[in-house]
Amino acid sequence: MASELACIYSALILYNDEVTVMEDKVNAFIKAAGVNVEPFWPGLFAKALANVNTGSLICNIGAGGFAPAASATPAEGPAPSTTAAPAKEKKVEAKKEQSEESDGDMGFGLFD
Repeated sequence: MASELACIYSALILYNDEVTVMEDKVNAFIKAAGVNVEPFWPGLFAKALANVNTGSLICNIGAGGFAPAASATPAEGPAPSTTAAPAKEKKVEAKKEQSEESDGDMGFGLFD
């Protein structure tokens, strides 16, 4: 586990400094940190991040995977909106549903 974390932290530092993640650079950080890492980990991380938008990966880490870059749009573009009224109705309905869910509080908390 320490090996993976050392490689992850090294890759994050390199990304933050806008430097390409490469095996030798990851090894340099690991050596400077004094961490013992199996020799295959730095190369594995460098190859895994070679063709990945690291910023997108970081920003979407809790999304169950990583999404395409933010600039990617569907080929057809967004669907044209005919009226604004249905969108407003949906927002009102969503707010009502949220307030109904909060009404389910029974008046006691987890630690009461």
